[in-house]
Amino acid sequence: MKVAVVILNYNGAAMLGRFLPSVVKYTPGVEIVVADNASTDNSVAVVAASFPSVHVVHLDRNYGFADGYNKALAQVDAEYYLLLNSDVEVTEGWLAPMLSFMEEHPNAVACQPKVLAYNNKTHFEYAGAAGGFIDRYGYPYCRGRLFDTVEEDNGQYDAVCRIFWATGAAMMVRSSTFHAAGGFDGRFFAHMEEVDLCWRMLARGGEIYVVPGSKVYHVGGATLNKSNPRKTFLNFRNNLLMLYKNLPSNELRGVMRTRTVLDYVAALKFLVTGAWGDFKAVIRARREYKRMRGEYRSVREQNLAAAEVPSIKERSTFSLLWQYYFKQKKFFSQLK
Repeated sequence: MKVAVVILNYNGAAMLGRFLPSVVKYTPGVEIVVADNASTDNSVAVVAASFPSVHVVHLDRNYGFADGYNKALAQVDAEYYLLLNSDVEVTEGWLAPMLSFMEEHPNAVACQPKVLAYNNKTHFEYAGAAGGFIDRYGYPYCRGRLFDTVEEDNGQYDAVCRIFWATGAAMMVRSSTFHAAGGFDGRFFAHMEEVDLCWRMLARGGEIYVVPGSKVYHVGGATLNKSNPRKTFLNFRNNLLMLYKNLPSNELRGVMRTRTVLDYVAALKFLVTGAWGDFKAVIRARREYKRMRGEYRSVREQNLAAAEVPSIKERSTFSLLWQYYFKQKKFFSQLK
């Protein structure tokens, strides 16, 4: 099989009923798989009744986004996986530009479409936009989105571009590379797992692109609301683990010391603004990172040993916080 579109689901019957029709309609001749993380709602029944052509992979419990995909993809035989969130509306011809690009560029290990906001279709969507990057200290940003500043899509990012990370909301990845790099880190559960995977694939000599000729619309925040303390915890903890796993040895100490300061500044900001749950989430994330760091020592050694390139040029050398808050650079184009 050339391509399999794989949608991970947990209690998302409403989302499947709303968005799966566009996937079925605009992805003819391609296997569509719903990987169900042991939902307790009627998700599986909805797929069986309304989408008989869609194959269901049944998982025995909720493994989260990261390990849920790992276990599901182990049961899917395809040259390319197209990982798609259940809250994504695809458009006519959305798959062809990405597949053609991957076929024509053997060094490309993954790519993503242009991701626009379903509820504000003239603007980019927060989680992915027109391709992702990270700064020196691990803060993710996108073409079209810096922190909470989301740009209107006026075609300014319509060129194919090499990026650091492709969004897990709509990522095409070579199955061989996905498995060779170890797949997603199952201990992350959710959040930052695609950035971590992309870092490992880039370090092994791969290239990742955004192909804006393909376009989708993403609701975003359908699983965990953006302000949810659980999401804050996972983002902070997983980001620290990602840095520890992948940073070059000559940067590790300096970057992690700076991040300690920045994390406590973020916690203080949450505290003074009354976001008590987020404040506690950051503190707990720091504590959990320290507890888990020893478990990741061998993983870090393996990642560094597998690295084939001395540095990754798509990883920015500046501080995004400094550029955004102190130099008032609010748009991706201004960073250059």
